[in-house]
Amino acid sequence: MRKIDLAAEEQRIIKFIRNYLQKSGISRLIIGLSGGLDSAVSATLAAKAVGKKNVSCVILPYRDINPVNLADAKELAEQIDVAYRVIDITPMVDSYFDQYAHDANILRRGNLMARIRMCVLYDLSAANQALVVGTSNRSELLTGYFTQHGDGACAFEPIGHLYKTEVRILAQQLNIPQAIIQKHPSADLWQGQTDEGEMGITYAELDEILWLLTEHTPPLAPVNDNFCLDKIDKVKKMMEQTAYKRRMPALIGDLSC
Repeated sequence: MRKIDLAAEEQRIIKFIRNYLQKSGISRLIIGLSGGLDSAVSATLAAKAVGKKNVSCVILPYRDINPVNLADAKELAEQIDVAYRVIDITPMVDSYFDQYAHDANILRRGNLMARIRMCVLYDLSAANQALVVGTSNRSELLTGYFTQHGDGACAFEPIGHLYKTEVRILAQQLNIPQAIIQKHPSADLWQGQTDEGEMGITYAELDEILWLLTEHTPPLAPVNDNFCLDKIDKVKKMMEQTAYKRRMPALIGDLSC
C-alpha cells in the first residue's frame, strides 16, 4: 500500500479547497453530515479551510434507521463549532413510495434517500450561495460504491483521492471522535446495512487491491498469498461495471469548443 505524509496531505487539501472557492467566486460551503467517517473528515477540513462561519452542515435522517449516527453527527458539528440543522427526509421519501411504488425494493428506497438528501443540499446551497462539498473517498469512487446524482453529486471531492483506510488515519490526526472512527462504515440506507457487508470485502483488502491495480508502478496484478482470486475478480468487476458512474453522460458528437 502507498505511503503518504498525511500531515502534508491535510495542508494540501485545505489549499485545494481554498483555491477552488477562489476560482468559483463563492465563499461558503455546505455539507451533509451522516455521522460517519467521510463526512466528518470532509466537514472538519472544510472548516479549517474557510473558517467555521463559512461552513453549514445539514443532518438528513430517515426515520430512526440509526439514531447513533444522528447523535454522532451533532457531536461532530458542535466539536468543529459550525452551524447545523436537522431535516427529516422521511415524509419526502415515504410520500413517493406510498403513492407510486409500494413494491420498491430496499435498494431503490436507499437510492431515493441518497438523491433526496442531495436535492435538499443543493436547494440550501442556492439559498445560502454555498458550494456542496462531496464526501466520497477513492475506494468508493473507483468501485462505484455511491448513488449516481445522490452522494455522488457535489461541487468537489476533498477526500476523493484518499483510500478509505487513509481517511481513517487522517481522522485520527484531525481529532475526529473515536465513536465515529471506530464504527462500521455504512451509508445508513437501511437497518443493519454496512459497506463491507454489502460489498463482501473489507476496506483493508479493497484498498490494497485497488492500489495494486490502479497506482502501483509498474502496474502489478495483486496475485499473492494475501488475496484470493475471487476477491481480485470481484474488485475488477466492480470497477468495470460501474465505469459509467465516473463519466459524464454519454452523447453523440463533440460539444467541445
